[in-house]
Amino acid sequence: MTFTRTAIPDVVIIEPKVHGDSRGYFVETFVSNKLEEFLGYKINFCQDNESKSSKGVLRGLHYQLPPHAQTKLVRVIHGRVLD
Repeated sequence: MTFTRTAIPDVVIIEPKVHGDSRGYFVETFVSNKLEEFLGYKINFCQDNESKSSKGVLRGLHYQLPPHAQTKLVRVIHGRVLD
């Protein structure tokens, strides 16, 4: 699993390693202790949501201030993201 910082503070690209063979593949998409080691601090990841959008649909992330702030984990499996 590789982690890449972006120009946007606190935005990290997480790229999992895919282990494949003739049977298929296995991938760890999120491992908290590896991300904590990269970030240098503990995280509290407690919710994972997934959505699928049809072609041409624009979705947005909602910025939240404390005490309702949430860290966002975005995974793109097909297509692209404009940030």
